[in-house]
Amino acid sequence: MKKLHKIQQVTGKLFMLGVFAVGLCFTSCSEEDIIDLQPFNQISETVAFSTPEKVELSVIGMYRAAQLGYYENPPGSGLFGYRGYPFGAAFVQQGDNRGEDVINIFAFYAITYQTTYNPTTLNNVYYWLDTYRLINTINIVLEGVQIAADNSVISQEKANEYKGEALLLRAAAYNELLFHFARPYKHTADGSHLGVPYHKRSFTTQEAIDEGFATGRHTVAECYAWILEDLELAEQYLPLKSQRTGNFKVSRGTKGAAAAYKARVHQHMWNMPGVITEASKFFGSGIYAGHYALGAEPWTVFANNYGSDEYLFGMESSATNYPSVNGALASQYKRRFLVAHSPINWRNPFWLADDKRRDPVQMVFTNSGNIFTNKYRDDVGYTDLSPMMRFAEVVLNLAEAYARQGDVTNGLTYLNMVRNRALADPETQAYTASSFADNIELLEAILNERRIELAMEGRRWPDIHRLQACPHFPINGIPGKLANGYTDPANYDLSLGPYTGPYPLAPIPYTDHRFVWPIPQLEINSNPTLAAQQNPGW
Repeated sequence: MKKLHKIQQVTGKLFMLGVFAVGLCFTSCSEEDIIDLQPFNQISETVAFSTPEKVELSVIGMYRAAQLGYYENPPGSGLFGYRGYPFGAAFVQQGDNRGEDVINIFAFYAITYQTTYNPTTLNNVYYWLDTYRLINTINIVLEGVQIAADNSVISQEKANEYKGEALLLRAAAYNELLFHFARPYKHTADGSHLGVPYHKRSFTTQEAIDEGFATGRHTVAECYAWILEDLELAEQYLPLKSQRTGNFKVSRGTKGAAAAYKARVHQHMWNMPGVITEASKFFGSGIYAGHYALGAEPWTVFANNYGSDEYLFGMESSATNYPSVNGALASQYKRRFLVAHSPINWRNPFWLADDKRRDPVQMVFTNSGNIFTNKYRDDVGYTDLSPMMRFAEVVLNLAEAYARQGDVTNGLTYLNMVRNRALADPETQAYTASSFADNIELLEAILNERRIELAMEGRRWPDIHRLQACPHFPINGIPGKLANGYTDPANYDLSLGPYTGPYPLAPIPYTDHRFVWPIPQLEINSNPTLAAQQNPGW
């Protein structure tokens, strides 16, 4: 075995710290076992990409790395489990619990919810480690499929398709890291503040590892430019959803998913014309018009799951892929009652009392007087899709972009497209042009509609992150929250009007260092370049 620096011995397994953490290891020809998260120096690329079947399995393994990450608890114990970083269940729960629209009930995500993390907090540490492990796996696949094409193992067309899948995942992974470990795009006028290290080559040689340790954090602007570059190529290379079959229609990359991600990225860059360009591809004469549709009811997408026309992209889940109760959405949100709706959003005045998204059977259920989501239903087989992109978000992104541009007509049209299907009586309850004095009032309704429609899907923190810079409805830091644990059921009483407090967990201002997560101490200890670039205050 090749001797390498910066390696830590952990219970008989060698793990590269930080960005040099993982490669591919083939142990059988089954889809379940083909790739495990193992040290890069156990890789045999000549085997991994030597036949079309093994190339395909390596790509499937890349998705598995996206939904399953190692999680050692306690550190050094050798007790490894799966938590679902970066795109299994856990990214949804982190995105929710960093915000104020849920209540964390037990201790499972209390550190995230209460903002008491530090550079050694396991959830934060493994969010970083597992995401960079995924990125290294992606980069290995990008290089390997091209080698396979050069050796005529697969066609160049097929290699490009695989590259598209890898590039989509890489863009999504870096975007996720920026939400948590960097200040938002508009923190500086030109995005020149520190983002995260953006690596485009795999770490499978000593030369590459040395280069990686010398590479520090790129700027946020650089990261976003490369994310868009990855997504542009992904959209070019990927097939349409209609060219996929079965669960792969939503659980593997498509052109539509890449375009939708571009709209999201432009939104976080405050490039509203870019949002409109990408999201408009799904409407009218757009190239993806007719490929996706909102469900007839607000719960249709969750009931149909992989068969829904509303899902653009998500991680396929099963009892096999989530071998413990710590990895599945229905386990966390339903069976174990870990995360509930908060009265802060439940009593949102923009959320009508008879809105179908309050349906006590299809959309929510009650335990100990607290209200929980029923979006994730299979608490036995754990087959619920882990949502990464829904068509409803694309529609709302477009509505917001038009509203910010002063276009009330189009903003209203796309807002109503999502909201009307949830109304008890659209004829009398739908918004009209007279509902708003101007585009700013319309914008307020759209931002609140996002909180209602996308609740319990991990989207609240990314919105809090970007809305720090909103000129009309800015959020200063992390909003105040209810206390961890079950709340008094009376707090859900809609007749009391909007929830106005108390907030046992006080707001944390944007200037506070806790707004961003620290780079993990493991990384700081092993990488002197990043040690000098730790987020201030940590």
